[in-house]
Amino acid sequence: MKPSQIRELSESEIQSRLNDAREEYMNLRFQMAIGTLTDFTRLRQTRRNIARMMTILRERENATKSEGKL
Repeated sequence: MKPSQIRELSESEIQSRLNDAREEYMNLRFQMAIGTLTDFTRLRQTRRNIARMMTILRERENATKSEGKL
């Protein structure tokens, strides 16, 4: 998912997608551990998507804090 697509979502939607991505990442790691994972690039993609969503949530959090100080 591209950052521009993530920014269009509300915070609750991002949170729910973040939870889904974390669950998917856990399942991928489990598959890797037992040897059934065939597409290892999904691990990297999922990890980066998680980071993107967390970054955008953090940006919004910082923006609301800075608005409060003004």
